[in-house]
Amino acid sequence: MRRFTDRYGARPAHLVGCTACLALAAYAASFLLGDPALPRVLAWFVGAAVVHDLVLFPLCALVDRALTRLPRAPVPLVNHVRVPLLGAGLTFCVFLPGIVRQGEATHLAATGLDQQPYLGRWLGLVAAMAAVSALVYLVRWAVTTRSAAGG
Repeated sequence: MRRFTDRYGARPAHLVGCTACLALAAYAASFLLGDPALPRVLAWFVGAAVVHDLVLFPLCALVDRALTRLPRAPVPLVNHVRVPLLGAGLTFCVFLPGIVRQGEATHLAATGLDQQPYLGRWLGLVAAMAAVSALVYLVRWAVTTRSAAGG
């Protein structure tokens, strides 16, 4: 076991998990073979990887570096910015087709509703996440400063 871990760099369970994930991805990708939408799917996949690697990741790293270099406060601000931004980004990825009204005719036929409210509701959700995070920060800051002043 030690020899395997030294050569591979992780335990055998890691290799089994990675192999299972690759097998599942290959199985899902096999459904696209012969599908006329395959070039579009590949273009979206490559485009998403390029945008993530060349734009989003460096931007996130820059913002994170700037937040961690802020002057030391009684309560660190970093996670109170990270969490709502992560929530905004993930919900944007999930609801992107509705927000940009892609597939509006299909959505209307399937649900009887249009996609008009998606953007407003997503913005409301992002504002609520930011407000809750700010409220939690203020409560933590008040408790910390009160206990520091009293003790």
